[in-house]
Amino acid sequence: MAAISNYDITREKMEREFVRYDQERMIEKFHLRHTPAHLFIPFLGEEYRVGRTTGKVELCLADGAGYAPAGFNESMTIFDVLCCSKPHCRLSGQYATVTNLPGIANIAAPGTGTYADTARIFAHRPDALRQACEALHGVEQQQAGDVSYLLPLFDFMPVILQFWDADDEFDAALKIMWDTNTLDFMHFETTFYAANHLLKRLQEAAV
Repeated sequence: MAAISNYDITREKMEREFVRYDQERMIEKFHLRHTPAHLFIPFLGEEYRVGRTTGKVELCLADGAGYAPAGFNESMTIFDVLCCSKPHCRLSGQYATVTNLPGIANIAAPGTGTYADTARIFAHRPDALRQACEALHGVEQQQAGDVSYLLPLFDFMPVILQFWDADDEFDAALKIMWDTNTLDFMHFETTFYAANHLLKRLQEAAV
């Protein structure tokens, strides 16, 4: 029998916790499509469903063939937003890097790890990144960077991706900009789950 990972233990704990929360409030707050058995929530251009009695998060397959278990990053992001967002969470319309969000201090910015790895994948391939952003229903922005898109993390919560291509002096660089009220929607740690899933989806969508 395969060993149960800490990720599985954490996710199973959240599945049990989910069913204790007020689901009608979730539906009203985020205008969720729902049935007696499931809540439905779009996340980065794909639809997910959450079992109302099981807490299981599943990805609705694009070909209509059924459902697949959601990954850890998607599950934890969805749980946090639905269960732990503040009662009257609202976007500010202003954006900052995750380490510059209000209430965050003395946290090292990501860049040497996942962000930098993804930036290298798209170095000298800005058109591939544009295509990937558009596949995720992104809207091009006239902001900093060689590529900049507003991406619907959730229908009610976008993020901005900015990318600077590599040149003779500098490596490629990538930033994710968050609404300054993001921490009203999710915990700081959850932004990393969401960002990791976003970067994975971009790589999958690129050709």
